Amino acid sequence: MFRTFRILTLAAALALTAPLLSGTAHAATPTTTDGVTTIHLDQYNGYFAAQETLAGLKPGKYRFVITNKADKMVGFQIQDGASHAQLDMFPLEPGQSRTSDVEVGAGGFRYRCPINPTPWYDVNVEA
Repeated sequence: MFRTFRILTLAAALALTAPLLSGTAHAATPTTTDGVTTIHLDQYNGYFAAQETLAGLKPGKYRFVITNKADKMVGFQIQDGASHAQLDMFPLEPGQSRTSDVEVGAGGFRYRCPINPTPWYDVNVEA
């Protein structure tokens, strides 16, 4: 009897919280137009937030749209994930957005802010 009550209580709790969880944000799937996949990155004070999921990406042409959401100048640096060859790098003023079109190989890519201390974000791609 006690076990049945616990299962029913758990089921009721899940039923009540499901509508609340449905409003949580989920990363979108990146869109590809004319062979170019677009990724939006928002840079805050010390970290980046991706609007699209970075899992399951393939080698190819990418357009990164970087928006400075910090209250100071920041930068964007992107490198080849295997060789660490520089693909692009530029500064961004507060509120500014800029795009970076790069070719991503099988080694993936990594990015960071060279001005505001952020860690390297390493992103693998699937062949």
